[in-house]
This record gives sequence, C-alpha cells and structure tokens, in this order.
Amino acid sequence: MPEPYVPKEAIGHGDGGSAALAIGEAESLERRPGAAPPGGPPASVGKPRSLWSDAWHDLCRNPVFVISALVILFLVVIAIWPQLIATGNPYRADLAKAQQGSQPGHPFGFDTQGRDVYTRVVYGARASITVGVCATTGAALLGSLLGGLAGFFGGWGDTLLSRLADVFFGIPVILGGLVFLSMVTSTTVWPVVGFIVLLGWPQVSRIARGSVITAKQNDYVQAARALGAGNGRLLLRHIAPNAVAPVIVVATIALGTFIALEATLSYLGAGLKPPTVSWGIDISTASPYIRSAPHMLLWPAGALSVTVLAFILLGDAVRDALDPKLR
Repeated sequence: MPEPYVPKEAIGHGDGGSAALAIGEAESLERRPGAAPPGGPPASVGKPRSLWSDAWHDLCRNPVFVISALVILFLVVIAIWPQLIATGNPYRADLAKAQQGSQPGHPFGFDTQGRDVYTRVVYGARASITVGVCATTGAALLGSLLGGLAGFFGGWGDTLLSRLADVFFGIPVILGGLVFLSMVTSTTVWPVVGFIVLLGWPQVSRIARGSVITAKQNDYVQAARALGAGNGRLLLRHIAPNAVAPVIVVATIALGTFIALEATLSYLGAGLKPPTVSWGIDISTASPYIRSAPHMLLWPAGALSVTVLAFILLGDAVRDALDPKLR
C-alpha cells in the first residue's frame, strides 16, 4: 500500500502528525480533481463518492423521496401550464349552477358563484407554488448570506445579527401578517412573498451561522489559511460546500410551511386577494357552506394538504440523506 502523501515543506521543518495531514489535505483540495500528488503514484481510476453523490444515490433508492418528488413535479408543471389538465376559465361564473355537486365535465362541482371548482383548484396551484418557491429562495439566500458572514467573521457583526434575529423571532407570524398585509392593497403575490422572507430569514441565518462556525474550525480550513488562501476562497471553496447541506434541508421543509402560511393568511383575508385564484381564498369562501356544499371546501383543502405534505416529506428525505448520523 503506498504511503500517504505529506508535503516536503512540512517534513523539512519537522512538522508532523495532524498538522502535516491537515496541510496535505488542504493541498489536495487545491489540486484539480483526479490529479496525482507531487511525487506520488498516479491517481487511481475509481474514487469514492462525494457527500452529494452519495446522498443522491440514497435519495434515488428512497420511495418517500421518489413519490414526493413526482407529486411536486406534477404540481410545478400544472402551476406553469394549468391548461394541460384544465381547459375551463377559473373566473367564469354561472349562478344557475351555484353550489351544485359533481356533473359530467365538472368532477368537483361548482362554488357559490357557479365557478368550476376543479378549474379553480388547478389554477390555485400557481399562486401557492409561486409564493412557496420565491419566499423560500429569498429567505434562504438572505439568511445564508447574513448568517454565513456573521459566523465566519464573528465580532460585533455576529452579535448585532443575533440580536436582530431575536427581534424577528419575537414577532408572531399570523399577527404580524395581519398587521403588515392589511396595509397592502396589491392583488399580486409579491407582498406576501416579501413578508414571508422578512420573517423567514432569521431561522435560516442561525442554521447557516452554526454550520459555518463548525466548518471553519476544521483542520483543512486552517491549513488552507496557512497556505495563503484568502477569505473569499475559504468561504467559497472550503466552507460553503461543507456548510450548505443543513440550509438545504431547512429550506426544503420550510417551503411547505410557507405554502401553508400563505393559505392561512389568505383564509383570514390578509394574504392574496381576489381576483387572484388561491386555495386559501376558496377555502375561506367555502367555510360557511361546509354542511350544505362540502365539496367546495374539501377539494381545495385536499390539494393544499397534499402539496404541504409532499414538500415536508421531501425535506425529511433530504435530511436523512445529507445527515450521516441518521444513516
């Protein structure tokens, strides 16, 4: 078996043990993938899988991940092209058919204004998926940037960010949404997205901060710094790839939570507003008629429940694949 590669500089100065191995690991990270160490034997053809490839291999064999991913893919497709499975107009009303049940061509029946419930359920996926994806992306990017920089540099910036996050954690989400969104008259999804990002980034920032603090204490980071790597290279090349996994897990699970939050705010009249087609709005409209026309409530509520459950199960599967302690 060939001896592990140790830099000649470390040997010449009498360094050894963990310091030599750490510097050797840092230099191996600086070399191009597949390149042989200086003076060492040629790189072998087969190499062990990385954390990401190993996680993907486990995910592909996980039936929970496969089923939830297929459901989410279907929801994304109908959110982009609802005309694929719903040819009707979600705003077309026929009061003569108000609150009627299932009929040929209208499997979900009609609502209080005689609008096709099936068509509105299909078109309602667009608002929920848009809010969930955009809010999660914004919260993940903002939280990762602030938390990562605070965890890496520390000092007064870290203290200020921690106290600011505590302030946002103290704001009740539903009450804050009712107060903030009640002052907004826009019928688009962007005020709701902005509010969710405003209250969602502190959780991501704490996860990112803790991951960066843990990653920057590893020996290969210290060795790369000793070899002259700057802060930017340390963050992007050595720390970020090893600290991003917890952020991805939290963001995936939070996506389903944000969709449920949007539906809750819309149900209370503070989220999305008509004429936007939303599951929360339809659930709010159908609630007084739960006894006389339960189909008006059950179908949009069922679509919302399936969507939130799919994202939560996807996040659980990703967490199990990326956390080696759970294997």
